[in-house]
Amino acid sequence: MPPVASAPDPTDRTPGPQPAVSVCPEDARVTAEAPVQIEVLARRPDFLRAAQARRQGAPGFLLQARQRRSDEPVPAQTIRIGYTCSKKIGNAVARNRAKRRLREIARAVLPLAGRPGWDYVLVGRPGATADRLFADLLADLTRALTQIHAAPAPRGNTRSPDPGGPLREPPKDHRR
Repeated sequence: MPPVASAPDPTDRTPGPQPAVSVCPEDARVTAEAPVQIEVLARRPDFLRAAQARRQGAPGFLLQARQRRSDEPVPAQTIRIGYTCSKKIGNAVARNRAKRRLREIARAVLPLAGRPGWDYVLVGRPGATADRLFADLLADLTRALTQIHAAPAPRGNTRSPDPGGPLREPPKDHRR
């Protein structure tokens, strides 16, 4: 039987490769709340429901937002985000660059300013999303989220008292 190596001595300061260890004290505890879980919207009906709810324009993009209904199968503590850039933005390279920038500002701002239980869609703007300064895009998203959440519930011809809108499938598009 080969000899078993003993655990490294933490006070050993000899040069050479050392095992990876944590530098945090063992009694350190994280006191902040658990991080907000963010999911990406993937289904067309989710995008359509967000498009029917609140909107807030910004110089670099359009923000669509809706509060989910309590009977939807998504956990209430989850924030969901979708990204869309039409062909008006440009070719595939330009659209992908715009979406990458939208994903990055959402990653930076939504955990701080987004609200759990909400769906957000960021829509790229031609000539602005890909070219606007990144710091300005961050400020735009923070401002747009503040205005969305400060706004009263939408008025007008709503069939459902829920701000999330009706939970039904949109009509099928049979064009090919």
